[in-house]
Amino acid sequence: MKNINIKIIISFLGLTSIMNGFFMLLSAPFSWYYKEPALKGILLAACITILIGAGLWYFTRNAPKSLQKKEGYMIVTFGWLMLTLTGTLPYLLTGSIPNIIDAIFETMSGYTTTGASILTDIEIMPKGILFWRSSTHWIGGMGIIVLTIAILPLLGIGGMQLFMAEAPGPSTDKMHPRITETAKRLWAIYFLFTIVEFLLLKVAGMTWFDAINHAMATMSTGGFSTKNASVAFWNGMPVVQYIIIAFMFIAGTNFILSYFALTAKFNKVIRNEEFKYYFLGVTGFIVLITLIIVNFQDPNLQTSVAHPLPWGHVESSFRHAAFQVIAIVTTTGFVTADYTMWNGIVTMLIFSLFFLGGSAGSTAGGVKIVRHIIMIKNAILEFKKILHPNAILPVRYDKTRVPGKVVYNILSFFVLYMGIFIASAVILSFMGLDFTTAIGAAASSLGNVGPAFGKLGPVANYAWLPDSAKLFTSFLMLIGRLELFTVLVLLTPFFWRKN
Repeated sequence: MKNINIKIIISFLGLTSIMNGFFMLLSAPFSWYYKEPALKGILLAACITILIGAGLWYFTRNAPKSLQKKEGYMIVTFGWLMLTLTGTLPYLLTGSIPNIIDAIFETMSGYTTTGASILTDIEIMPKGILFWRSSTHWIGGMGIIVLTIAILPLLGIGGMQLFMAEAPGPSTDKMHPRITETAKRLWAIYFLFTIVEFLLLKVAGMTWFDAINHAMATMSTGGFSTKNASVAFWNGMPVVQYIIIAFMFIAGTNFILSYFALTAKFNKVIRNEEFKYYFLGVTGFIVLITLIIVNFQDPNLQTSVAHPLPWGHVESSFRHAAFQVIAIVTTTGFVTADYTMWNGIVTMLIFSLFFLGGSAGSTAGGVKIVRHIIMIKNAILEFKKILHPNAILPVRYDKTRVPGKVVYNILSFFVLYMGIFIASAVILSFMGLDFTTAIGAAASSLGNVGPAFGKLGPVANYAWLPDSAKLFTSFLMLIGRLELFTVLVLLTPFFWRKN
Protein backbone atom coordinates (compact mmCIF):
# COMPACT_ATOMS: atom_id res chain seq x y z
CA MET A 1 0.00 0.00 0.00
CA LYS A 2 2.93 2.35 -0.69
CA ASN A 3 0.69 4.33 -3.02
CA ILE A 4 -1.65 5.27 -0.14
CA ASN A 5 -0.67 8.04 2.25
CA ILE A 6 -1.70 6.37 5.53
CA LYS A 7 -0.38 9.15 7.74
CA ILE A 8 -2.54 11.84 6.18
CA ILE A 9 -5.58 9.59 6.67
CA ILE A 10 -4.79 9.14 10.36
CA SER A 11 -4.19 12.88 10.67
CA PHE A 12 -7.63 13.63 9.26
CA LEU A 13 -9.24 11.08 11.55
CA GLY A 14 -7.59 12.83 14.46
CA LEU A 15 -8.91 16.19 13.31
CA THR A 16 -12.38 14.70 12.85
CA SER A 17 -12.29 13.30 16.40
CA ILE A 18 -11.19 16.63 17.86
CA MET A 19 -14.04 18.46 16.17
CA ASN A 20 -16.50 15.78 17.28
CA GLY A 21 -15.33 16.21 20.88
CA PHE A 22 -15.92 19.95 20.78
CA PHE A 23 -19.43 19.35 19.45
CA MET A 24 -20.01 17.06 22.44
CA LEU A 25 -19.09 19.91 24.76
CA LEU A 26 -22.04 21.88 23.37
CA SER A 27 -24.35 19.33 25.01
CA ALA A 28 -22.87 19.91 28.47
CA PRO A 29 -24.62 23.26 29.17
CA PHE A 30 -28.00 21.58 28.70
CA SER A 31 -27.24 18.95 31.33
CA TRP A 32 -25.84 21.68 33.60
CA TYR A 33 -28.96 23.86 33.15
CA TYR A 34 -31.30 20.96 33.94
CA LYS A 35 -29.02 19.75 36.79
CA GLU A 36 -28.60 16.28 35.31
CA PRO A 37 -26.13 13.63 36.50
CA ALA A 38 -25.37 12.98 32.83
CA LEU A 39 -23.17 16.10 32.81
CA LYS A 40 -20.11 14.20 34.05
CA GLY A 41 -20.49 11.48 31.43
CA ILE A 42 -20.85 14.02 28.61
CA LEU A 43 -17.76 15.95 29.73
CA LEU A 44 -15.74 12.75 30.09
CA ALA A 45 -16.84 11.58 26.64
CA ALA A 46 -15.83 14.92 25.12
CA CYS A 47 -12.41 14.86 26.81
CA ILE A 48 -11.69 11.29 25.71
CA THR A 49 -12.74 12.07 22.14
CA ILE A 50 -10.59 15.21 21.98
CA LEU A 51 -7.57 13.40 23.48
CA ILE A 52 -7.90 10.53 20.99
CA GLY A 53 -8.06 13.00 18.15
CA ALA A 54 -5.18 15.11 19.47
CA GLY A 55 -2.99 12.03 19.79
CA LEU A 56 -3.73 10.84 16.26
CA TRP A 57 -3.13 14.28 14.82
CA TYR A 58 0.03 15.02 16.83
CA PHE A 59 1.89 11.88 15.80
CA THR A 60 1.04 12.40 12.12
CA ARG A 61 1.27 16.18 11.96
CA ASN A 62 4.37 16.02 9.73
CA ALA A 63 2.73 13.64 7.26
CA PRO A 64 3.17 14.40 3.53
CA LYS A 65 0.44 16.79 2.42
CA SER A 66 -0.42 15.04 -0.83
CA LEU A 67 -4.03 13.90 -1.06
CA GLN A 68 -5.28 11.72 -3.90
CA LYS A 69 -8.65 10.19 -4.73
CA LYS A 70 -7.96 6.97 -2.82
CA GLU A 71 -7.12 8.87 0.34
CA GLY A 72 -10.24 10.99 -0.16
CA TYR A 73 -12.54 7.96 -0.18
CA MET A 74 -10.77 6.41 2.80
CA ILE A 75 -10.92 9.60 4.83
CA VAL A 76 -14.64 10.03 4.21
CA THR A 77 -15.53 6.40 5.03
CA PHE A 78 -13.21 5.99 8.00
CA GLY A 79 -14.12 9.50 9.14
CA TRP A 80 -17.77 8.48 9.46
CA LEU A 81 -16.73 5.34 11.33
CA MET A 82 -14.59 7.46 13.65
CA LEU A 83 -17.54 9.78 14.24
CA THR A 84 -19.74 6.82 15.06
CA LEU A 85 -17.32 5.10 17.43
CA THR A 86 -16.51 8.26 19.38
CA GLY A 87 -20.13 9.41 19.13
CA THR A 88 -21.26 6.41 21.18
CA LEU A 89 -19.31 7.61 24.24
CA PRO A 90 -21.91 10.10 25.56
CA TYR A 91 -24.54 7.34 25.47
CA LEU A 92 -22.29 4.74 27.08
CA LEU A 93 -20.63 6.89 29.75
CA THR A 94 -23.92 8.41 30.93
CA GLY A 95 -25.65 5.03 30.96
CA SER A 96 -28.37 6.37 28.66
CA ILE A 97 -27.73 3.53 26.21
CA PRO A 98 -25.58 0.99 28.06
CA ASN A 99 -25.52 -1.60 25.28
CA ILE A 100 -22.68 -1.02 22.80
CA ILE A 101 -24.62 -2.39 19.79
CA ASP A 102 -27.60 -0.18 20.58
CA ALA A 103 -25.28 2.82 21.01
CA ILE A 104 -23.63 2.14 17.64
CA PHE A 105 -27.04 1.86 15.96
CA GLU A 106 -28.36 5.09 17.50
CA THR A 107 -25.17 6.97 16.69
CA MET A 108 -24.91 5.72 13.11
CA SER A 109 -28.59 6.54 12.64
CA GLY A 110 -27.83 10.05 13.88
CA TYR A 111 -24.78 10.84 11.75
CA THR A 112 -26.32 9.34 8.63
CA THR A 113 -29.50 11.37 9.31
CA THR A 114 -31.60 8.22 9.16
CA GLY A 115 -33.57 8.86 12.34
CA ALA A 116 -34.28 5.22 13.19
CA SER A 117 -34.11 4.72 16.95
CA ILE A 118 -33.81 1.96 19.54
CA LEU A 119 -35.09 4.22 22.34
CA THR A 120 -38.43 3.06 23.73
CA ASP A 121 -39.03 6.13 25.91
CA ILE A 122 -37.38 9.22 24.52
CA GLU A 123 -38.93 11.65 26.98
CA ILE A 124 -37.16 10.18 30.03
CA MET A 125 -33.73 10.68 28.47
CA PRO A 126 -31.47 13.43 29.88
CA LYS A 127 -31.78 16.71 28.01
CA GLY A 128 -28.05 16.81 27.38
CA ILE A 129 -28.22 13.42 25.70
CA LEU A 130 -31.23 14.42 23.62
CA PHE A 131 -29.32 17.49 22.43
CA TRP A 132 -26.30 15.33 21.59
CA ARG A 133 -28.60 12.97 19.71
CA SER A 134 -29.90 15.89 17.63
CA SER A 135 -26.36 17.21 17.20
CA THR A 136 -25.29 13.99 15.49
CA HIS A 137 -27.99 14.73 12.91
CA TRP A 138 -26.82 18.29 12.46
CA ILE A 139 -23.17 17.31 12.11
CA GLY A 140 -23.96 14.54 9.65
CA GLY A 141 -26.46 16.58 7.67
CA MET A 142 -23.97 18.66 5.77
CA GLY A 143 -21.07 16.38 6.53
CA ILE A 144 -18.28 17.11 8.95
CA ILE A 145 -15.88 16.36 6.13
CA VAL A 146 -17.18 19.42 4.26
CA LEU A 147 -16.62 21.45 7.43
CA THR A 148 -13.08 20.10 7.56
CA ILE A 149 -12.51 21.25 3.99
CA ALA A 150 -13.12 24.83 5.08
CA ILE A 151 -10.00 24.79 7.25
CA LEU A 152 -7.74 22.70 5.01
CA PRO A 153 -5.84 25.74 3.70
CA LEU A 154 -4.49 26.16 7.23
CA LEU A 155 -2.89 22.73 6.85
CA GLY A 156 -1.66 23.33 3.33
CA ILE A 157 -3.93 20.65 1.85
CA GLY A 158 -6.37 20.83 -1.06
CA GLY A 159 -9.87 19.51 -0.52
CA MET A 160 -11.41 18.74 -3.92
CA GLN A 161 -11.00 14.98 -3.53
CA LEU A 162 -12.88 15.04 -0.23
CA PHE A 163 -15.68 17.20 -1.58
CA MET A 164 -16.24 14.91 -4.57
CA ALA A 165 -16.39 11.88 -2.25
CA GLU A 166 -18.67 13.55 0.29
CA ALA A 167 -20.98 15.78 -1.79
CA PRO A 168 -24.36 14.04 -2.14
CA GLY A 169 -25.64 13.29 -5.63
CA PRO A 170 -24.09 13.55 -9.09
CA SER A 171 -24.27 17.35 -9.31
CA THR A 172 -20.95 19.13 -9.86
CA ASP A 173 -22.37 22.66 -9.82
CA LYS A 174 -20.55 24.95 -7.43
CA MET A 175 -21.41 28.40 -6.09
CA HIS A 176 -17.73 29.36 -5.93
CA PRO A 177 -14.69 28.08 -7.87
CA ARG A 178 -12.72 27.59 -4.65
CA ILE A 179 -13.90 24.48 -2.82
CA THR A 180 -13.15 25.96 0.61
CA GLU A 181 -15.37 28.94 -0.09
CA THR A 182 -18.13 26.61 -1.26
CA ALA A 183 -17.90 24.62 1.98
CA LYS A 184 -18.00 27.77 4.12
CA ARG A 185 -21.04 29.15 2.32
CA LEU A 186 -22.85 25.82 2.53
CA TRP A 187 -22.35 25.75 6.28
CA ALA A 188 -23.36 29.41 6.61
CA ILE A 189 -26.66 28.73 4.80
CA TYR A 190 -27.18 25.56 6.83
CA PHE A 191 -26.64 27.45 10.09
CA LEU A 192 -28.86 30.35 9.00
CA PHE A 193 -31.82 28.13 8.13
CA THR A 194 -31.44 26.23 11.41
CA ILE A 195 -31.57 29.45 13.44
CA VAL A 196 -34.54 30.82 11.48
CA GLU A 197 -36.52 27.60 11.94
CA PHE A 198 -35.66 27.51 15.65
CA LEU A 199 -37.02 31.04 16.13
CA LEU A 200 -40.20 30.32 14.15
CA LEU A 201 -40.90 27.11 16.08
CA LYS A 202 -40.35 28.93 19.36
CA VAL A 203 -42.79 31.68 18.36
CA ALA A 204 -45.29 29.03 17.18
CA GLY A 205 -45.45 27.49 20.65
CA MET A 206 -42.66 24.96 21.08
CA THR A 207 -40.40 25.17 24.11
CA TRP A 208 -36.96 26.53 23.29
CA PHE A 209 -35.42 23.10 23.88
CA ASP A 210 -37.87 21.31 21.58
CA ALA A 211 -37.49 24.06 18.99
CA ILE A 212 -33.69 23.86 18.71
CA ASN A 213 -33.72 20.07 18.58
CA HIS A 214 -36.38 19.90 15.88
CA ALA A 215 -34.70 22.67 13.88
CA MET A 216 -31.45 20.69 13.81
CA ALA A 217 -33.27 17.47 12.95
CA THR A 218 -35.27 19.16 10.18
CA MET A 219 -32.43 20.93 8.39
CA SER A 220 -30.34 17.77 8.50
CA THR A 221 -33.35 15.76 7.24
CA GLY A 222 -32.74 13.49 10.22
CA GLY A 223 -35.96 12.98 12.12
CA PHE A 224 -34.90 12.47 15.74
CA SER A 225 -37.55 14.05 17.96
CA THR A 226 -37.66 14.87 21.65
CA LYS A 227 -41.12 13.30 21.95
CA ASN A 228 -42.22 9.68 21.82
CA ALA A 229 -45.00 10.60 19.37
CA SER A 230 -42.56 12.59 17.18
CA VAL A 231 -44.18 15.68 15.59
CA ALA A 232 -47.61 14.09 16.15
CA PHE A 233 -47.22 15.49 19.67
CA TRP A 234 -48.11 18.86 18.11
CA ASN A 235 -51.10 17.64 16.07
CA GLY A 236 -53.15 20.24 17.90
CA MET A 237 -50.76 22.99 16.73
CA PRO A 238 -50.95 23.04 12.90
CA VAL A 239 -48.65 26.08 12.63
CA VAL A 240 -45.77 24.08 14.13
CA GLN A 241 -46.26 21.34 11.58
CA TYR A 242 -46.53 23.73 8.64
CA ILE A 243 -43.24 25.36 9.66
CA ILE A 244 -41.54 21.97 9.73
CA ILE A 245 -43.12 21.08 6.37
CA ALA A 246 -41.64 24.23 4.82
CA PHE A 247 -38.15 23.66 6.19
CA MET A 248 -38.14 19.96 5.31
CA PHE A 249 -38.86 21.02 1.73
CA ILE A 250 -36.02 23.55 1.86
CA ALA A 251 -33.64 20.97 3.34
CA GLY A 252 -34.50 18.60 0.49
CA THR A 253 -33.60 21.28 -2.07
CA ASN A 254 -30.11 21.71 -3.49
CA PHE A 255 -28.35 24.07 -1.06
CA ILE A 256 -26.69 25.84 -3.96
CA LEU A 257 -30.17 26.81 -5.17
CA SER A 258 -30.88 28.09 -1.67
CA TYR A 259 -27.77 30.25 -2.01
CA PHE A 260 -29.01 31.60 -5.33
CA ALA A 261 -32.42 32.35 -3.79
CA LEU A 262 -30.84 34.17 -0.84
CA THR A 263 -28.79 36.27 -3.26
CA ALA A 264 -31.93 37.11 -5.30
CA LYS A 265 -30.90 34.98 -8.30
CA PHE A 266 -34.39 33.52 -8.56
CA ASN A 267 -34.13 32.74 -12.28
CA LYS A 268 -31.48 30.10 -11.54
CA VAL A 269 -33.87 28.46 -9.09
CA ILE A 270 -36.94 28.58 -11.34
CA ARG A 271 -35.06 27.32 -14.39
CA ASN A 272 -33.41 24.44 -12.55
CA GLU A 273 -34.84 21.24 -14.01
CA GLU A 274 -34.43 19.13 -10.89
CA PHE A 275 -36.19 21.73 -8.74
CA LYS A 276 -39.14 21.80 -11.15
CA TYR A 277 -39.60 18.04 -10.95
CA TYR A 278 -39.02 18.10 -7.18
CA PHE A 279 -41.71 20.73 -6.66
CA LEU A 280 -44.21 19.27 -9.12
CA GLY A 281 -43.63 15.71 -7.93
CA VAL A 282 -44.11 16.55 -4.26
CA THR A 283 -47.17 18.65 -5.06
CA GLY A 284 -48.69 15.87 -7.15
CA PHE A 285 -48.23 13.24 -4.45
CA ILE A 286 -49.68 15.56 -1.80
CA VAL A 287 -52.79 16.34 -3.84
CA LEU A 288 -53.33 12.70 -4.79
CA ILE A 289 -52.93 11.37 -1.25
CA THR A 290 -55.09 14.16 0.19
CA LEU A 291 -57.91 13.27 -2.20
CA ILE A 292 -57.63 9.57 -1.35
CA ILE A 293 -57.68 10.23 2.38
CA VAL A 294 -60.65 12.56 2.15
CA ASN A 295 -62.72 10.32 -0.13
CA PHE A 296 -61.66 6.76 0.60
CA GLN A 297 -60.09 6.59 4.06
CA ASP A 298 -61.84 4.20 6.44
CA PRO A 299 -63.08 6.49 9.27
CA ASN A 300 -62.60 3.65 11.75
CA LEU A 301 -58.83 3.63 11.18
CA GLN A 302 -56.58 6.03 13.01
CA THR A 303 -54.53 8.24 10.77
CA SER A 304 -52.54 10.10 13.38
CA VAL A 305 -50.60 8.99 16.40
CA ALA A 306 -52.40 11.22 18.85
CA HIS A 307 -55.87 11.76 17.39
CA PRO A 308 -58.09 10.18 14.72
CA LEU A 309 -58.30 12.27 11.59
CA PRO A 310 -61.74 13.90 11.36
CA TRP A 311 -63.57 12.34 8.43
CA GLY A 312 -63.87 14.78 5.57
CA HIS A 313 -61.68 17.39 7.23
CA VAL A 314 -59.78 18.71 4.23
CA GLU A 315 -57.23 20.84 6.06
CA SER A 316 -56.22 18.04 8.38
CA SER A 317 -56.06 15.58 5.49
CA PHE A 318 -53.91 17.98 3.48
CA ARG A 319 -51.59 18.72 6.41
CA HIS A 320 -50.95 15.07 7.26
CA ALA A 321 -50.53 14.16 3.60
CA ALA A 322 -48.15 17.05 2.97
CA PHE A 323 -46.16 16.31 6.10
CA GLN A 324 -45.70 12.61 5.43
CA VAL A 325 -44.98 13.01 1.70
CA ILE A 326 -42.27 15.61 2.30
CA ALA A 327 -40.91 13.76 5.34
CA ILE A 328 -40.43 10.61 3.27
CA VAL A 329 -39.23 12.27 0.03
CA THR A 330 -36.61 14.29 1.91
CA THR A 331 -35.83 11.22 4.09
CA THR A 332 -36.45 13.29 7.22
CA GLY A 333 -38.69 10.65 8.76
CA PHE A 334 -40.67 12.79 11.18
CA VAL A 335 -44.15 11.44 11.90
CA THR A 336 -47.54 13.09 12.38
CA ALA A 337 -49.62 10.09 11.36
CA ASP A 338 -49.41 6.32 11.13
CA TYR A 339 -49.41 6.06 7.34
CA THR A 340 -49.56 2.25 7.52
CA MET A 341 -53.15 2.65 8.75
CA TRP A 342 -54.19 4.70 5.75
CA ASN A 343 -55.84 3.40 2.59
CA GLY A 344 -53.83 0.61 0.93
CA ILE A 345 -53.25 2.71 -2.18
CA VAL A 346 -51.74 5.48 -0.07
CA THR A 347 -49.48 3.00 1.68
CA MET A 348 -48.12 1.82 -1.67
CA LEU A 349 -47.63 5.41 -2.85
CA ILE A 350 -45.68 6.23 0.29
CA PHE A 351 -43.55 3.11 -0.12
CA SER A 352 -42.63 4.27 -3.63
CA LEU A 353 -41.39 7.54 -2.13
CA PHE A 354 -38.73 5.60 -0.21
CA PHE A 355 -36.89 5.23 -3.54
CA LEU A 356 -37.23 8.82 -4.71
CA GLY A 357 -35.00 10.93 -2.47
CA GLY A 358 -34.49 14.67 -2.38
CA SER A 359 -32.38 16.89 -4.60
CA ALA A 360 -28.69 16.41 -5.26
CA GLY A 361 -26.71 18.83 -3.13
CA SER A 362 -29.25 18.64 -0.30
CA THR A 363 -29.01 16.89 3.06
CA ALA A 364 -31.61 14.33 1.94
CA GLY A 365 -30.71 10.71 1.29
CA GLY A 366 -32.16 8.27 -1.22
CA VAL A 367 -31.55 7.84 -4.93
CA LYS A 368 -31.98 11.59 -5.67
CA ILE A 369 -34.42 13.13 -8.14
CA VAL A 370 -31.80 14.12 -10.70
CA ARG A 371 -30.86 10.47 -11.17
CA HIS A 372 -34.48 9.56 -11.86
CA ILE A 373 -34.74 12.41 -14.37
CA ILE A 374 -31.68 11.29 -16.30
CA MET A 375 -32.68 7.61 -16.21
CA ILE A 376 -36.15 8.42 -17.58
CA LYS A 377 -34.72 10.67 -20.30
CA ASN A 378 -32.22 7.99 -21.28
CA ALA A 379 -35.00 5.38 -21.45
CA ILE A 380 -37.08 7.62 -23.73
CA LEU A 381 -34.07 8.13 -26.00
CA GLU A 382 -33.60 4.36 -26.24
CA PHE A 383 -37.10 4.11 -27.76
CA LYS A 384 -36.22 6.85 -30.25
CA LYS A 385 -32.98 5.09 -31.16
CA ILE A 386 -34.95 1.97 -32.05
CA LEU A 387 -36.76 3.99 -34.73
CA HIS A 388 -33.72 6.08 -35.71
CA PRO A 389 -30.66 3.88 -35.10
CA ASN A 390 -28.24 6.27 -36.83
CA ALA A 391 -29.40 9.40 -34.99
CA ILE A 392 -27.16 11.04 -32.39
CA LEU A 393 -29.47 11.66 -29.45
CA PRO A 394 -27.63 12.77 -26.31
CA VAL A 395 -29.31 13.00 -22.93
CA ARG A 396 -29.80 16.64 -21.96
CA TYR A 397 -30.26 18.03 -18.49
CA ASP A 398 -30.87 21.74 -17.91
CA LYS A 399 -30.34 22.16 -21.68
CA THR A 400 -26.82 20.77 -21.35
CA ARG A 401 -25.57 17.51 -22.80
CA VAL A 402 -24.96 14.90 -20.14
CA PRO A 403 -21.69 13.01 -20.78
CA GLY A 404 -22.13 9.32 -21.47
CA LYS A 405 -19.96 8.36 -18.50
CA VAL A 406 -22.32 10.26 -16.17
CA VAL A 407 -25.35 8.47 -17.59
CA TYR A 408 -23.54 5.15 -17.22
CA ASN A 409 -22.61 5.99 -13.62
CA ILE A 410 -26.21 6.83 -12.77
CA LEU A 411 -27.54 3.64 -14.34
CA SER A 412 -24.89 1.64 -12.48
CA PHE A 413 -25.79 3.38 -9.23
CA PHE A 414 -29.49 2.54 -9.60
CA VAL A 415 -28.84 -1.10 -10.51
CA LEU A 416 -26.47 -1.41 -7.54
CA TYR A 417 -28.93 0.38 -5.25
CA MET A 418 -31.81 -1.92 -6.15
CA GLY A 419 -29.58 -4.98 -5.99
CA ILE A 420 -28.42 -4.07 -2.49
CA PHE A 421 -32.01 -3.38 -1.45
CA ILE A 422 -33.21 -6.81 -2.62
CA ALA A 423 -30.23 -8.64 -1.17
CA SER A 424 -30.58 -6.76 2.13
CA ALA A 425 -34.27 -7.64 2.43
CA VAL A 426 -33.37 -11.30 1.94
CA ILE A 427 -30.56 -11.12 4.50
CA LEU A 428 -32.84 -9.44 7.05
CA SER A 429 -35.47 -12.12 6.50
CA PHE A 430 -32.84 -14.73 7.42
CA MET A 431 -32.28 -12.73 10.62
CA GLY A 432 -35.89 -13.32 11.67
CA LEU A 433 -37.76 -10.36 10.17
CA ASP A 434 -41.05 -11.01 8.42
CA PHE A 435 -41.46 -10.15 4.72
CA THR A 436 -43.01 -6.68 5.14
CA THR A 437 -40.66 -5.67 7.95
CA ALA A 438 -37.57 -6.89 6.09
CA ILE A 439 -38.47 -4.94 2.95
CA GLY A 440 -39.29 -1.84 4.98
CA ALA A 441 -36.07 -2.03 7.02
CA ALA A 442 -33.93 -2.47 3.91
CA ALA A 443 -35.56 0.42 2.05
CA SER A 444 -35.57 2.72 5.07
CA SER A 445 -31.97 2.05 6.14
CA LEU A 446 -30.48 2.25 2.66
CA GLY A 447 -32.48 5.40 1.88
CA ASN A 448 -31.80 6.97 5.32
CA VAL A 449 -35.55 7.45 5.87
CA GLY A 450 -36.11 6.18 9.43
CA PRO A 451 -39.65 4.86 9.87
CA ALA A 452 -40.50 1.84 7.74
CA PHE A 453 -43.29 -0.74 7.51
CA GLY A 454 -44.47 -3.82 9.36
CA LYS A 455 -43.05 -4.05 12.88
CA LEU A 456 -40.84 -1.03 12.13
CA GLY A 457 -43.70 1.30 11.19
CA PRO A 458 -43.93 4.98 12.15
CA VAL A 459 -45.24 4.25 15.66
CA ALA A 460 -42.67 1.50 16.36
CA ASN A 461 -38.89 1.48 16.85
CA TYR A 462 -35.87 -0.72 16.17
CA ALA A 463 -35.19 -1.80 19.77
CA TRP A 464 -36.47 -5.34 19.27
CA LEU A 465 -34.18 -6.16 16.34
CA PRO A 466 -31.48 -8.78 16.99
CA ASP A 467 -27.97 -7.35 17.33
CA SER A 468 -26.96 -8.79 13.95
CA ALA A 469 -29.81 -6.91 12.27
CA LYS A 470 -28.90 -3.67 14.08
CA LEU A 471 -25.31 -3.89 12.87
CA PHE A 472 -26.38 -4.80 9.34
CA THR A 473 -28.88 -1.95 9.06
CA SER A 474 -26.22 0.39 10.47
CA PHE A 475 -23.98 -0.66 7.59
CA LEU A 476 -26.83 0.02 5.15
CA MET A 477 -27.26 3.48 6.66
CA LEU A 478 -23.56 4.22 6.11
CA ILE A 479 -23.37 3.11 2.48
CA GLY A 480 -26.68 4.85 1.75
CA ARG A 481 -25.51 8.13 3.27
CA LEU A 482 -22.20 8.02 1.38
CA GLU A 483 -23.77 7.21 -2.00
CA LEU A 484 -22.79 3.51 -2.19
CA PHE A 485 -19.60 3.78 -4.25
CA THR A 486 -17.65 5.73 -1.62
CA VAL A 487 -17.82 2.85 0.85
CA LEU A 488 -18.16 -0.16 -1.45
CA VAL A 489 -15.10 0.74 -3.53
CA LEU A 490 -13.02 0.11 -0.39
CA LEU A 491 -14.29 -3.48 -0.38
CA THR A 492 -12.96 -4.20 -3.87
CA PRO A 493 -9.53 -5.86 -4.28
CA PHE A 494 -8.40 -3.51 -7.06
CA PHE A 495 -8.75 -0.49 -4.73
CA TRP A 496 -5.83 -1.81 -2.69
CA ARG A 497 -3.58 -2.64 -5.60
CA LYS A 498 -0.52 -0.51 -6.10
CA ASN A 499 -0.74 1.91 -9.00
